[in-house]
Amino acid sequence: MIVDEIYNALWASETLLTSGQPTEGQLKAISADGFTAVINLAPSNSRNALPDEAGVVRSLDMAYFHIPVAWDNPQPADFTAFEQAMSQLPTGKTLIHCAANFRVTAFYSLYAQKHLGWSELQANAFRAKIWQGSDFPIWETFLETMKNKS
Repeated sequence: MIVDEIYNALWASETLLTSGQPTEGQLKAISADGFTAVINLAPSNSRNALPDEAGVVRSLDMAYFHIPVAWDNPQPADFTAFEQAMSQLPTGKTLIHCAANFRVTAFYSLYAQKHLGWSELQANAFRAKIWQGSDFPIWETFLETMKNKS
């Protein structure tokens, strides 16, 4: 399935896919596959970013949320905006993406612990599928700070 060919695609549930940057063709494919929303956590100047992703997504009749999270400076306000976007999703499948699925798996693992009852073990296992072998102290600090706020 073309949906699973999106860079670093990882299903979080039957209706939620996380990934790196999709192509325009992949956005068309997810629309045809019943997706109704896209949340993008990558800044517009990220490598491989689409010039008008918002326009493409909206032209496909999907809701679009853009929360540009700076890789080297994630903020609690970014996570708050993510929570708000998650609360506004239409019925159907959702794609949450960034450049490579690092920001997304970090944010979604926090969200799932706070709102969906995931244990820390579940959240860490989900994130590890993308993060395993990586060392990003700024993000480790951010995750710990956010967990302590919950």
